[in-house]
Amino acid sequence: MSKHPRDLYIDLLKRVLINLIYEDDQDLRFPLAEMSQFDMTKRLSGTDWPTRAHTMIGMTRLENLQHCVESVLLDEVPGDFIETGVWRGGACIFMRGVLAAHQAHDRRVWVADSFQGIPPTAEVSNSLDRWMGLDSFNDVLGVAEETVRANFARYELLDEQVAFLPGWFRDSLPDAPIEKLAIMRLDGDLYDSTMDALNHLYHKLSVGGYVIIDDYSIGSCRKAVTDFRKRNSIEDTIVRIDPESVYWRRSA
Repeated sequence: MSKHPRDLYIDLLKRVLINLIYEDDQDLRFPLAEMSQFDMTKRLSGTDWPTRAHTMIGMTRLENLQHCVESVLLDEVPGDFIETGVWRGGACIFMRGVLAAHQAHDRRVWVADSFQGIPPTAEVSNSLDRWMGLDSFNDVLGVAEETVRANFARYELLDEQVAFLPGWFRDSLPDAPIEKLAIMRLDGDLYDSTMDALNHLYHKLSVGGYVIIDDYSIGSCRKAVTDFRKRNSIEDTIVRIDPESVYWRRSA
Protein backbone atom coordinates (compact mmCIF):
# COMPACT_ATOMS: atom_id res chain seq x y z
CA MET A 1 0.00 0.00 0.00
CA SER A 2 1.45 3.35 -1.05
CA LYS A 3 2.14 6.02 1.56
CA HIS A 4 0.22 9.26 1.87
CA PRO A 5 2.24 12.18 0.41
CA ARG A 6 2.33 13.73 3.89
CA ASP A 7 4.02 10.63 5.30
CA LEU A 8 6.46 10.51 2.40
CA TYR A 9 7.45 14.11 3.15
CA ILE A 10 7.92 13.46 6.86
CA ASP A 11 9.94 10.31 6.21
CA LEU A 12 12.17 12.11 3.71
CA LEU A 13 12.60 15.01 6.14
CA LYS A 14 13.89 12.60 8.79
CA ARG A 15 16.32 11.00 6.36
CA VAL A 16 17.68 14.36 5.22
CA LEU A 17 18.00 15.78 8.74
CA ILE A 18 20.19 12.90 9.90
CA ASN A 19 21.89 12.84 6.47
CA LEU A 20 21.22 9.31 5.37
CA ILE A 21 21.05 10.69 1.82
CA TYR A 22 24.72 11.57 1.25
CA GLU A 23 26.29 10.38 4.52
CA ASP A 24 28.82 12.52 6.37
CA ASP A 25 32.43 12.56 5.31
CA GLN A 26 34.91 11.82 8.07
CA ASP A 27 36.77 14.97 9.02
CA LEU A 28 40.00 14.30 10.88
CA ARG A 29 40.01 17.94 12.03
CA PHE A 30 36.70 17.36 13.78
CA PRO A 31 36.91 16.89 17.59
CA LEU A 32 36.42 13.24 18.47
CA ALA A 33 37.02 12.37 14.83
CA GLU A 34 36.41 8.69 15.52
CA MET A 35 32.81 9.63 16.39
CA SER A 36 32.33 11.53 13.13
CA GLN A 37 33.02 8.62 10.80
CA PHE A 38 29.71 7.60 9.24
CA ASP A 39 28.29 4.39 10.66
CA MET A 40 24.70 3.51 9.82
CA THR A 41 23.97 1.88 13.17
CA LYS A 42 25.33 4.86 15.12
CA ARG A 43 23.55 7.35 12.90
CA LEU A 44 20.18 5.66 13.35
CA SER A 45 20.69 5.45 17.12
CA GLY A 46 22.04 8.99 17.45
CA THR A 47 25.34 7.99 19.03
CA ASP A 48 27.75 9.82 16.73
CA TRP A 49 28.72 13.46 16.14
CA PRO A 50 27.80 14.23 12.51
CA THR A 51 30.03 16.57 10.56
CA ARG A 52 27.25 17.66 8.20
CA ALA A 53 23.83 16.42 9.40
CA HIS A 54 21.51 18.99 10.99
CA THR A 55 20.76 16.84 14.04
CA MET A 56 22.66 14.24 16.06
CA ILE A 57 19.61 12.68 17.75
CA GLY A 58 19.24 9.85 15.21
CA MET A 59 16.21 8.16 13.70
CA THR A 60 14.76 6.54 16.84
CA ARG A 61 14.47 9.85 18.67
CA LEU A 62 13.11 11.61 15.57
CA GLU A 63 10.42 8.94 15.33
CA ASN A 64 9.57 9.49 19.00
CA LEU A 65 9.33 13.22 18.34
CA GLN A 66 7.03 12.57 15.41
CA HIS A 67 4.84 10.39 17.62
CA CYS A 68 4.60 13.11 20.26
CA VAL A 69 3.82 15.88 17.77
CA GLU A 70 1.17 13.88 15.95
CA SER A 71 -0.30 12.70 19.24
CA VAL A 72 -0.89 16.22 20.57
CA LEU A 73 -2.29 17.29 17.20
CA LEU A 74 -4.70 14.36 17.11
CA ASP A 75 -5.76 14.84 20.72
CA GLU A 76 -5.93 18.64 20.34
CA VAL A 77 -3.62 19.20 23.31
CA PRO A 78 -3.13 22.98 23.38
CA GLY A 79 0.26 24.64 23.29
CA ASP A 80 3.43 25.33 21.38
CA PHE A 81 6.58 23.20 21.06
CA ILE A 82 10.02 24.00 22.45
CA GLU A 83 13.47 22.49 22.36
CA THR A 84 16.04 23.71 24.86
CA GLY A 85 19.45 23.05 23.36
CA VAL A 86 19.07 22.84 19.59
CA TRP A 87 22.62 22.50 18.16
CA ARG A 88 22.15 22.91 14.38
CA GLY A 89 18.38 23.07 14.75
CA GLY A 90 17.41 19.72 13.25
CA ALA A 91 14.84 18.60 15.84
CA CYS A 92 13.13 22.01 15.78
CA ILE A 93 13.16 21.99 11.98
CA PHE A 94 11.52 18.58 12.14
CA MET A 95 8.78 19.77 14.51
CA ARG A 96 8.07 22.71 12.20
CA GLY A 97 8.03 20.36 9.22
CA VAL A 98 5.51 18.02 10.85
CA LEU A 99 3.29 21.01 11.63
CA ALA A 100 3.52 22.06 7.98
CA ALA A 101 2.72 18.54 6.79
CA HIS A 102 -0.41 18.50 8.95
CA GLN A 103 -1.31 22.07 7.98
CA ALA A 104 -1.28 23.11 11.64
CA HIS A 105 -1.02 26.90 11.63
CA ASP A 106 -1.88 27.71 15.25
CA ARG A 107 1.32 26.61 17.02
CA ARG A 108 4.87 27.89 17.28
CA VAL A 109 8.18 26.11 17.57
CA TRP A 110 10.43 27.83 20.12
CA VAL A 111 14.16 27.48 19.48
CA ALA A 112 15.97 27.99 22.80
CA ASP A 113 19.75 27.92 22.88
CA SER A 114 22.74 29.95 24.01
CA PHE A 115 24.04 29.67 20.43
CA GLN A 116 27.45 29.59 22.15
CA GLY A 117 27.52 25.98 23.30
CA ILE A 118 27.55 24.57 26.84
CA PRO A 119 27.80 26.94 29.83
CA PRO A 120 31.20 26.98 31.59
CA THR A 121 31.46 23.92 33.82
CA ALA A 122 34.66 24.55 35.78
CA GLU A 123 32.83 25.94 38.80
CA VAL A 124 29.39 24.32 38.61
CA SER A 125 28.13 22.51 41.69
CA ASN A 126 27.55 19.15 40.01
CA SER A 127 30.74 17.09 40.07
CA LEU A 128 29.84 15.00 37.02
CA ASP A 129 29.22 18.13 34.95
CA ARG A 130 32.64 19.42 36.04
CA TRP A 131 34.29 16.12 35.19
CA MET A 132 32.69 15.86 31.72
CA GLY A 133 33.68 19.42 30.86
CA LEU A 134 31.44 19.47 27.81
CA ASP A 135 32.14 23.16 27.30
CA SER A 136 35.57 22.09 26.01
CA PHE A 137 33.74 20.96 22.86
CA ASN A 138 32.01 24.29 22.27
CA ASP A 139 33.78 24.72 18.94
CA VAL A 140 31.41 21.95 17.78
CA LEU A 141 28.48 22.31 20.16
CA GLY A 142 28.18 26.08 19.79
CA VAL A 143 26.26 26.92 16.61
CA ALA A 144 25.44 30.54 15.85
CA GLU A 145 21.82 31.64 15.70
CA GLU A 146 22.38 32.87 12.14
CA THR A 147 23.46 29.36 11.12
CA VAL A 148 20.41 27.76 12.70
CA ARG A 149 18.14 30.29 10.98
CA ALA A 150 19.85 29.51 7.68
CA ASN A 151 19.28 25.79 8.25
CA PHE A 152 15.54 26.42 8.75
CA ALA A 153 15.54 28.45 5.53
CA ARG A 154 17.13 25.59 3.59
CA TYR A 155 13.96 23.58 4.25
CA GLU A 156 11.71 26.61 3.57
CA LEU A 157 10.51 26.37 7.18
CA LEU A 158 11.69 29.70 8.58
CA ASP A 159 8.51 31.70 9.13
CA GLU A 160 6.32 33.31 11.76
CA GLN A 161 5.70 29.93 13.41
CA VAL A 162 9.35 29.77 14.47
CA ALA A 163 10.60 31.89 17.40
CA PHE A 164 14.12 32.11 18.78
CA LEU A 165 15.07 32.41 22.47
CA PRO A 166 18.82 33.16 22.60
CA GLY A 167 20.80 33.07 25.83
CA TRP A 168 21.62 30.84 28.79
CA PHE A 169 18.41 29.15 29.96
CA ARG A 170 18.55 30.82 33.36
CA ASP A 171 18.26 34.16 31.55
CA SER A 172 16.09 33.39 28.52
CA LEU A 173 13.41 31.08 29.93
CA PRO A 174 11.99 32.88 33.02
CA ASP A 175 10.43 35.69 30.97
CA ALA A 176 9.93 33.85 27.69
CA PRO A 177 6.63 34.99 26.12
CA ILE A 178 5.25 31.44 25.98
CA GLU A 179 1.69 30.99 27.20
CA LYS A 180 1.26 27.25 26.88
CA LEU A 181 3.27 24.24 25.73
CA ALA A 182 2.33 20.84 24.35
CA ILE A 183 5.87 19.50 23.89
CA MET A 184 9.06 20.19 25.83
CA ARG A 185 12.17 18.60 24.38
CA LEU A 186 15.12 19.16 26.72
CA ASP A 187 18.64 18.70 25.40
CA GLY A 188 20.78 20.77 27.77
CA ASP A 189 23.09 17.97 29.00
CA LEU A 190 23.90 19.55 32.38
CA TYR A 191 22.10 19.43 35.75
CA ASP A 192 21.50 23.19 35.90
CA SER A 193 20.46 23.48 32.25
CA THR A 194 17.94 20.66 32.65
CA MET A 195 16.64 22.05 35.94
CA ASP A 196 16.32 25.59 34.53
CA ALA A 197 14.15 24.29 31.69
CA LEU A 198 11.95 22.22 34.00
CA ASN A 199 11.59 24.98 36.58
CA HIS A 200 10.63 27.68 34.11
CA LEU A 201 8.59 25.69 31.58
CA TYR A 202 6.89 22.68 33.15
CA HIS A 203 4.06 24.70 34.69
CA LYS A 204 3.19 25.84 31.16
CA LEU A 205 2.86 22.27 29.85
CA SER A 206 -0.73 21.25 29.12
CA VAL A 207 -2.18 18.06 30.52
CA GLY A 208 -1.63 15.53 27.76
CA GLY A 209 1.60 17.23 26.71
CA TYR A 210 4.98 15.52 26.53
CA VAL A 211 8.35 16.01 28.21
CA ILE A 212 11.27 14.51 26.28
CA ILE A 213 14.66 14.24 28.00
CA ASP A 214 17.40 13.70 25.45
CA ASP A 215 20.30 13.29 27.89
CA TYR A 216 18.76 11.01 30.50
CA SER A 217 21.73 8.64 30.23
CA ILE A 218 23.94 11.39 31.69
CA GLY A 219 23.86 11.04 35.46
CA SER A 220 23.64 14.76 36.24
CA CYS A 221 20.77 15.28 33.79
CA ARG A 222 18.97 12.25 35.21
CA LYS A 223 19.43 13.58 38.75
CA ALA A 224 17.90 16.93 37.75
CA VAL A 225 14.87 15.09 36.36
CA THR A 226 14.60 12.92 39.49
CA ASP A 227 14.93 15.90 41.83
CA PHE A 228 12.34 17.95 39.94
CA ARG A 229 9.82 15.12 39.72
CA LYS A 230 10.19 14.32 43.42
CA ARG A 231 9.84 17.95 44.47
CA ASN A 232 6.71 18.35 42.36
CA SER A 233 5.19 14.91 43.12
CA ILE A 234 5.21 13.88 39.46
CA GLU A 235 4.45 10.19 39.12
CA ASP A 236 3.81 9.90 35.37
CA THR A 237 5.59 6.85 33.98
CA ILE A 238 9.00 7.50 32.42
CA VAL A 239 9.19 5.67 29.08
CA ARG A 240 12.50 4.67 27.51
CA ILE A 241 13.03 5.88 23.91
CA ASP A 242 16.50 4.41 23.45
CA PRO A 243 19.55 3.93 25.69
CA GLU A 244 20.09 7.71 25.77
CA SER A 245 16.63 9.23 26.11
CA VAL A 246 13.22 9.04 27.81
CA TYR A 247 9.87 10.81 27.83
CA TRP A 248 6.68 11.03 29.80
CA ARG A 249 3.20 12.39 29.18
CA ARG A 250 1.70 14.80 31.69
CA SER A 251 -1.46 13.41 33.26
CA ALA A 252 -2.27 16.11 35.81
